[in-house]
Amino acid sequence: MFYYLIAAGVILLDQLTKWLVVKNMELGENIPVIEDFFYITSHRNTGAAWGILQGQMWFFYIVTVIVIIGIIYYMQRYAKKEKLMGMALGLMLGGAIGNFIDRIFRKEVVDFFNTYIFGYDFPIFNIADASLCIGVGLLFIQMLLEGKREKEHRG
Repeated sequence: MFYYLIAAGVILLDQLTKWLVVKNMELGENIPVIEDFFYITSHRNTGAAWGILQGQMWFFYIVTVIVIIGIIYYMQRYAKKEKLMGMALGLMLGGAIGNFIDRIFRKEVVDFFNTYIFGYDFPIFNIADASLCIGVGLLFIQMLLEGKREKEHRG
């Protein structure tokens, strides 16, 4: 199914970029791409977004396995009918597996996208994180569209 190819593409791109950062940069090294806005920064995270739950690896292992099973279930059940949902779930699956691979083999997640948005130093992230966020955003849009269709159908 096409949506599993999206997930596989995310996983490959995520792992390739993380490998490049690990092999070519020192931890903490910072490469400016767009001054005062975007940098490539070699960073590691043993927690979740914004560094919460640092070092709680077993928690992440269990939650990630449950999330992956849930995403696959929904992909099998709903993605065939709803393309936007399939894309969202494919992105989310790829992102979840990408960070899961890091947690299993590195015991930490490699992050490297470092942005400053309106002066705010946004938490450093990676391809998997971006894929998860985009997937959640698309899923939210899908839910809004479904709600609108149901409302039009009833009214």
